[in-house]
Amino acid sequence: MVEQNVRTGSLRGRFITFEGGEGAGKSTQIKLLAERLQKAGLETLVTREPGGSPGAEIIRHLLLSGIGHLIGGSEAEALLFAAARDDHVRTLIEPALARGVWVLCDRFYDSTRVYQGKLGAVSPALLNALQDVTIGAMKPDLTVILDVPVEIGLKRAAVRRGSAAPDRFEGENADFHRKLRDAYRQIAVAEPERCALVDANAEPKQVADRIWLTVQERLLGWPQAKPMTKPSTKSGAKTKSKAKVRPA
Repeated sequence: MVEQNVRTGSLRGRFITFEGGEGAGKSTQIKLLAERLQKAGLETLVTREPGGSPGAEIIRHLLLSGIGHLIGGSEAEALLFAAARDDHVRTLIEPALARGVWVLCDRFYDSTRVYQGKLGAVSPALLNALQDVTIGAMKPDLTVILDVPVEIGLKRAAVRRGSAAPDRFEGENADFHRKLRDAYRQIAVAEPERCALVDANAEPKQVADRIWLTVQERLLGWPQAKPMTKPSTKSGAKTKSKAKVRPA
């Protein structure tokens, strides 16, 4: 069990990824979780994909501009994502985890499997080969999949970007985004031990509380409060029970 206000020290850090469609609230929820982990005495690092490291950030600009889609379609995009991920993992993620830092990443390989794999029809064989080269056996300790209705997510994304033009992926039609949502839900069902599907169609604080409970249960090992029940007694006398809640 990891106690509150105790750093991981020399122990390896934990790797948490956030996934979901456009406007699901990944950036907001990563920030809120990082704040809670830091209050618990755990050093955290927030990063993103594509990007996160100097080399990967250069590739990010190419990807979001749509270059990969223009020069070779989804396979070219998958190759660019792999190159960015390789730099990201080698220069930032792995060294941080080795120091005991908890790394929170906005998107990781699930995004490639959904966007370029499920929707772009890139073969699983190619995606598996790229994954072997870039990350090997490494995988997130927890993947939070934020689930929100497509119409709501797209409205949020539009508000977020303001007058700016939509990027390569935001500009896809509603049917694309519905398939995207379904693909993420399928991943959550297929890998329940790694993934947590979280209803993100709520106030940010409420969504953050759901995520924090999941992190406590799966990674921190903190016991959760159980609903108070009125135990039956032979004498009929009333008894009181109090559930202890660990502060966030």
